[in-house]
Amino acid sequence: MLNITKQTLPPVGHAFAGSAGAMFALALVYPLDIIKTRIQVQTKGDGKDGKDQQEHYDSAWDGICQIVAKDGLTGLYAGLSSSLLGTASTNFTYFYCYSLLRDQYNVKFNNNNSVGTLSTGMELLLGAAAGALTTLITTPVSVVTTRQQTLPAEERQGVLETCQTIVKEEGVSGLWRGIRPSLVLCVNPSITYGSFEKIKQFVLKLLHTSVLSSGAAFGVGALSKTLATVITYPYIMAKVRMQWKPSKEMEGKVEAYKGALDVLARVIKQEGFFGWYRGMSTQISKAVLSQALLFMMKDIFTNYTILAYALLKNTRK
Repeated sequence: MLNITKQTLPPVGHAFAGSAGAMFALALVYPLDIIKTRIQVQTKGDGKDGKDQQEHYDSAWDGICQIVAKDGLTGLYAGLSSSLLGTASTNFTYFYCYSLLRDQYNVKFNNNNSVGTLSTGMELLLGAAAGALTTLITTPVSVVTTRQQTLPAEERQGVLETCQTIVKEEGVSGLWRGIRPSLVLCVNPSITYGSFEKIKQFVLKLLHTSVLSSGAAFGVGALSKTLATVITYPYIMAKVRMQWKPSKEMEGKVEAYKGALDVLARVIKQEGFFGWYRGMSTQISKAVLSQALLFMMKDIFTNYTILAYALLKNTRK
């Protein structure tokens, strides 16, 4: 039987394991995802008539209560299908690109040592490159998901219908709205995965072991994602606002954003510095939980992928 390990598993295997783990994590924390998105697009005194017309959530729990009261429990899962599609495609593409780039680097510059560790700078560089490729491919799904999560139930459409509406109203380029801040945010996964690898090495040495337990992987993942989220949050908020479309009730009352810098300038003028961090606690809770669950579950799904890959290879003999 072929000896397949995590080191010899091809990039597509890591991609399947990563996307499966990410979808599992998102399904568990999705209500927080929709709450943080709606909080991020809430404006304060941004209407042309000087009045705030949007419903506001004072906290994640307040948002959950308002959504359930208005749309029922299903309201907490609005846009779940497109979000799962986006998560699957984003993580599959990212893990595939990251594993492929890492393998190619090791072959050419690290004496073909696939298990060798890389410097922090190289981890960040490879992560950013993989993130940029992923962003270019998956931004349309992100735009669709944001629209579905923020529009009222009566205006919400399916994935294909939402795509068609965006193309009809904004042209094909509308599907890539927010691409510039999204590319800037490529440093987020690179910070996450780069810091994860370094913190992981430290913890392994501290615990005198070669494999992280599920609990340790959860903790390391949570810490690395928190660091990345705090550093990049203002641009996360700016990207979401650019991809957001006001409801019909709000049309003409909110001036469209010209770009990420316009978002940041208007927010700091109207809400002050802390406006840049509106909803960050919910974002961190969602991001940390989902990322920690991803790191924990990816190892489990990787083991199943190795088993499936080995069985598939041997049945072809």
